[in-house]
Amino acid sequence: MPMIKNGFSRCLVLTAAAVVLTGCGSLEGPGPLARTTVDTAPSAESSAPQTAGRSPTAPPPPAARPPEHSAPPDHSPPPVSPGAEGASGPAAAPSPAPGGSGAPGGSGAPGPSRAGSAPAGDPEAYRRWGLDRPLDRPPPPPAAKPPLVLEEPSEEGLPPVIRRVQTTDRVVFLTVDDGIEKDPGFVEQARDLGLPFTGFLTDNVIGDRYDYFDELQRLGNPMENHTLTHPSLAGLDYDTQRQEICGQRDNLRDRLGREPRLFRPPYGAYDGTTLRAAADCGARTVVLWRAEMEPGGMAYRSGGALQPGDIVLAHFRGPEQLEGASMTDMITSMVRAIQEQGFTVARLEDYV
Repeated sequence: MPMIKNGFSRCLVLTAAAVVLTGCGSLEGPGPLARTTVDTAPSAESSAPQTAGRSPTAPPPPAARPPEHSAPPDHSPPPVSPGAEGASGPAAAPSPAPGGSGAPGGSGAPGPSRAGSAPAGDPEAYRRWGLDRPLDRPPPPPAAKPPLVLEEPSEEGLPPVIRRVQTTDRVVFLTVDDGIEKDPGFVEQARDLGLPFTGFLTDNVIGDRYDYFDELQRLGNPMENHTLTHPSLAGLDYDTQRQEICGQRDNLRDRLGREPRLFRPPYGAYDGTTLRAAADCGARTVVLWRAEMEPGGMAYRSGGALQPGDIVLAHFRGPEQLEGASMTDMITSMVRAIQEQGFTVARLEDYV
């Protein structure tokens, strides 16, 4: 991760990134997890102990139910610090960008081809990114958003919690967390492939690099809330949880010009106080995941394959976290795995 500003800020960024990576861990835990391996370079740093418990809404809450997969014991919040540049993209020369407003120093990135749809993409660019065929365009967004598939019954006034979307469309939904890596090659890849995704951003690993995520957002990929410092929220007091969630809501509104409406709790760990704080900070839905891209392939919470409407988790990761593999390598591996199972990628906000 190249140094920015000065050595002290580099130290803070590396410390913050290390804490997020250490806390993220993997889906390993009680009971087996089905995996489908792919013959590609390592893909993504996994992250994900999850808590499905929920306590009464009034703070302070009772102890949350034990998470399905517990986070490492030391997940104290890292300091807020300036972000750092990620590694560069693939060695191939960049393809010309279509016209539009967006990328600095050029004609910019195109927006969605129509309101609520995936970015248009370049149907001939798939070879550049190591794919066998273009990514299929998703079907038009549903005229009415489908009923939510709730993780547990939702109390009035609190945001529902979901892992997947109710649909028969052969689509899954890509979500990318944190923001440690800022690979310019991923901007080109997302543009070339017409890859829709939702970012869930953590402030302390982004620092002063919100411009990178603004560029991705200009492609039609919304940036949503993943807290200020990536703590495990379950069991924390209301004021602390509210500061983490509302603080990042304010950052996204002020830096990216968009009020987030989706929230993802770090590690998937939440309780009733989390849901109350999220509601008070404007979150309409809490988004977990059913499948996750790991270095060895796709991992599933149940079964051994993707299902229509699955929410898939990946991370902004690069060579320093992936033993030399790039973020674009990881995305290629993931897209190939999705295609091999007969799916394409749709925009989560079109369905939720």
